[in-house]
Amino acid sequence: MSVIESASSRWNTYIVTVIICVALLIAGILLSVSIGVIDVSWKEVTRALLGKAQTKNELVISTIRVPRTLMAALVGAGLAVAGAMMQAVTRNPFASPQILGINSGAALIVVLSIVLYPSMSPTSLVLAAFAGASMGGALVFALGYTNDERAPVNLALAGIAVSMFLTAMTEGFIVLYDNQTQSILFWLAGAVHGGTWSDVYTLMPWMGIGFFISILLSRNLTILSLGDDIAKGIGLKVHRIRLFVACAVIVLAGSAVSVAGPIGFVGLIVPHIVRYIIGVDYRFVIPLSALFGAILLIYADLISRFIAFPFESPVGIVTAAIGAPFFLYLILKRRRAS
Repeated sequence: MSVIESASSRWNTYIVTVIICVALLIAGILLSVSIGVIDVSWKEVTRALLGKAQTKNELVISTIRVPRTLMAALVGAGLAVAGAMMQAVTRNPFASPQILGINSGAALIVVLSIVLYPSMSPTSLVLAAFAGASMGGALVFALGYTNDERAPVNLALAGIAVSMFLTAMTEGFIVLYDNQTQSILFWLAGAVHGGTWSDVYTLMPWMGIGFFISILLSRNLTILSLGDDIAKGIGLKVHRIRLFVACAVIVLAGSAVSVAGPIGFVGLIVPHIVRYIIGVDYRFVIPLSALFGAILLIYADLISRFIAFPFESPVGIVTAAIGAPFFLYLILKRRRAS
């Protein structure tokens, strides 16, 4: 009976959390498309969202603010799910696309591609980001992986070192080619304000693939998060699952970085919050992480609009301001526990 009650309680918590998240997401979307340098009425917002844009303000909403908001939601969801999968498969509370070098690797190759091949298509840039994400993640695991209790800290330290090195290479390349890279500087801080419908259409299929793989693997991720011995004991192909997880993480994080830049800490913060609310069942963690990630980045983008109003500020400033203290909190918590 207690097991049935526990499962029922988890489902009730999940349903209530989903309802609250959907309400927050809808509110965030409405605020995002209505707040900006140009004041618009709710009537204009409604007409634009219904596809009946006629006035200048309504065209601003439908062609600028709506794609910006959708891009923020997709990028936030993708980074959050990527972080949740990484933390599950490595059992590392510090794992995230930024901490383990995936974002910085993708950013480096995207910048190189833009400078060397300025006429590259959006799809080619996404593929370049995949290559960079793979390179960054492989470097971190090659330098920091150990099979002992120090593995999480070692991976985090290796990730920070590799990220700093790759970021320095990116910045050095920008200095050498400053005439061609002025427009990239804002992007490197993590920005969604220039999002267009083209960016949304570029993201959607890759995000769909990544989310689909993550949902299919959610049950296996729950088992993997308990340890390799348990997973192997019930017959899971651990290495094969890790390979699929790596592919999904590269697709999600790489495509996000290719359009929005290396936005940090979303993949670190969100999975911890979700697991605190719902537990470690990844059938619930994955979809909730997507919702929380979308909510976090939409509201962070809203806050970023007021930092230097009426001028735009990168959303990465806000996520870093939230995420850096959270990262320090995780380190102190782990030190107290050990």
